[in-house]
Parts: sequence; structure tokens; C-alpha cells
Amino acid sequence: MKRNLLASVAGLALVAGAAEAELKFTPGEGAFSWDSYEALKQVDLKGEQITVFGPWIGADQELAESVFDYFREATGADLRYTGSDGFEQQIFVDVEGGSPPNVAIFPQPGLAADMAAKGFLTPLPEGTGEWITRNYAAGQSWTDLSTFPGPDGTEHTYVFPYKADLKSLVWYVPENFADAGYEIPQTMEELKALTEQIVADGEVPWCIGLGSGSATGWPATDWVEDLVLRTQPTEVYDGWVKNEVAFNDPRIVEAIEEFGWFARNDAFVAGGADSVAATDFRDSPKGLFSSPPQCYMHRMASFIPSFFPEGTVIPDDADFFYFPAYAEQDLGKPVLGAGTMFAITKDSRGAQEFIKFLQSPIAHEIWMAQVSFLTPYSAASQEVFADPELRKMNEILLQADTFRFDASDLMPGGVGAGSFWTGMVDYAGGAEAQAVTDEIQRSWDALK
Repeated sequence: MKRNLLASVAGLALVAGAAEAELKFTPGEGAFSWDSYEALKQVDLKGEQITVFGPWIGADQELAESVFDYFREATGADLRYTGSDGFEQQIFVDVEGGSPPNVAIFPQPGLAADMAAKGFLTPLPEGTGEWITRNYAAGQSWTDLSTFPGPDGTEHTYVFPYKADLKSLVWYVPENFADAGYEIPQTMEELKALTEQIVADGEVPWCIGLGSGSATGWPATDWVEDLVLRTQPTEVYDGWVKNEVAFNDPRIVEAIEEFGWFARNDAFVAGGADSVAATDFRDSPKGLFSSPPQCYMHRMASFIPSFFPEGTVIPDDADFFYFPAYAEQDLGKPVLGAGTMFAITKDSRGAQEFIKFLQSPIAHEIWMAQVSFLTPYSAASQEVFADPELRKMNEILLQADTFRFDASDLMPGGVGAGSFWTGMVDYAGGAEAQAVTDEIQRSWDALK
């Protein structure tokens, strides 16, 4: 799945034990919400072991541990985290074998929903869903993502969302925009007008690449998901993910054709429309930095600077803006993204208190003050961001009216990581959207 495409391959899982915590930031200093840390000290968990299993390894594990250290230090808990790049397979082995961790960190809600339905997850405390709705930007969206039916069909809040990723971004080179006199578009209508203006000026507006080895096609699914959210109410998106709205429904076909407006016009794309499917997504942004520029804009998630030329400084050499919504659609500011979610797989007092810890501002701020962390938690101090560009991304998250998880990651693997990907390659190559979606729907029907 897309969330794993860029994960580094690791060997053995790493385990952190009960060594005395060395806190990253000194309590009482800086703009952190230290009162929420002090409140943790009222919880005495000395002698209680809490096992946590998740997908974070390497640098991400070190960052997570720096957060967990504050829980360890304040409560005395013996919290032990294990990280593995094989989390999604191993968690099933552990719970079915009767040796689950107290807490599991899921990289997407679909897997957690499956486990909740099988009775492997403990519902979070009463009121957790309401807390998320009140305290997270686009809170109802996050509560909905966290709520699943249990084994008896009754819905509960089973996961706590923590750490978000942002996909609704367009990247550009500020110097190129300044030289040409272009302004940042605030609406989709303005973005389309800018696209046409760049062509009228004799230039090429977009770089787009769908190549990704065996996963070729996934960048187009992000485009389509963003455009479904910008052309249809969220109910349509939610129904589409569950196949309650068919893949070949006219509203989904419309969103795919909106992607085609950008990607299937030779004048709009560097190398022409035929290059879209053949260009590797890691190479596609390079046209932004050529002289003269081969393109002016590139729509991609927050991780793409990893593939910018070495030495690129953000925001000086490259920057981003929100992939805007249509003013005429009046659908607010939708945001497409992803994120990790914490669930209790073996209930204990320590597990319950650890979930409560994630509701404290300090649990978010410690990671915010380092790298690679976004949160919709409105009470977390934005002043602690060490990276101004992360703060700017977080503002997009906080201003969202709705948030939706990447649709293809919520669909059955044969569709979301199969026929949807290949169908988008076919569409970029000239196939009709209706024919493509008919075939994707047939593949979904075959799984039922």
C-alpha cells in the first residue's frame, strides 16, 4: 500500500525497555504545555509494564520514544515499545496466538476495523469519540475514522488517531512564480485559470508521474481521491470507499475526468500526456528545478521533498500551497491524508492511561518540536514547531472542514492496491474513464 512505499527496509524489530528516561526537552522551558505533563504525575503506574507494538522503526522509533519518555518519567510506567516493518502481518499472529501487546499502533483504520469486528480490540473509554470531535480540527471526520462495529455489530470508538500525514499539496518554486508574476491560487477555479495562463505564456504548468515499479499508478489515485472530495459531498466519498457507491458511478467517473483535465492534455504536462504513466513519481518533480523550468507545479504529498535535488531548501528553493477546493461547489476545505491510530489489544490500567496520555497536548508537542509530525489537535501549541514549513502544513490541517483517509488504503487490496492503480495507468494512456471504472467495479465484484 502507498503508506509503505517509501518505508525503509529494516531487519530485526527494535525493542525499548524500561531504561530511565532522558527527556528531550527540559520541563518548564519553551512554549510547551507543561501543565499537561505535570498533571500526568498524578498517575502512579510504578511496577506496571505496558507493551506497545507498532510500525515505527529507525528514526521514527527514536522520535516516538522521545514522546513516550515523558509518560514513563511522569508515571513510572515500564513502557516497552517494539517496532517492526512487518507490523500488519505480525499483529494478527500475536493476537490470534494469544500474546497481543497492550497497545497496537495501526498505520491505517481498515486493519483496525477488521480486528475490532473479530473482537480483538477493546473499546476506548466512553466519551473518547466526543473528545476527538471537540478537540480535533474536522473532529467529526476523525471520530468517524475511529469508530467501527464490534463483533456484535455495535459501534464503538476503538482507535485514537495520533500523527497525521497530509496529501492535498501542490509544490512550486517561488522564484519561478515571482519571475512570471504568478500568484498562489485560492480556489480550484483559480488553479485551472493559472494552468491555462501558463500555457498561454508558452510554458508548461504541470509535472506528473505515475511510475512506481510494481505499484505504478498510485499517484493518480491520490489525485482522484482529492478530486472526489472537491466535487462531491463526503457521503459520496465514504460510500465509494465501501463500494456502497459503485466505482463506475457517474460521480466517480466525473472526478477521474477532472484528473484527466490536468493529466491528459499534452500542453499541460511536461513531456506531454503520454509521459505521465511512464515517468517515475520520484523523478517527476525534477522539472520544477530545471533552467528554464520544465513545469511550474507538482501535486504530491508532504514526503516529496525527499526526492528534490540535494541541497534544496524549503521554502526558499521550493514551497507548497493547499490543493484548493472549488468555490462554486461550496464543500468547504477538504483535506486528504493518512495517519496512525492507537488501539488497546490487551486491556490494562496502564493501557487505558497511555491512551489518555495521547489526549494531552504535551504528547503531541514533543514530536512537533522535532521533525515529521502533524496533528489536528487544536490545543497543541503551534509555537513549538521547530520547522516553519511543518507549521504551515499543520495550519492546512487545522483549517480543514473535513478530513478523509486515503481511499485506496481503505479499499480491498485487490482494488485499492490493484485494479485502481492499473486502471489509472490505462486512463492516463488514453482509455475512457467509464470503461476503466467498469473494469475496476468488476474486479471489486469478483472479490465479494
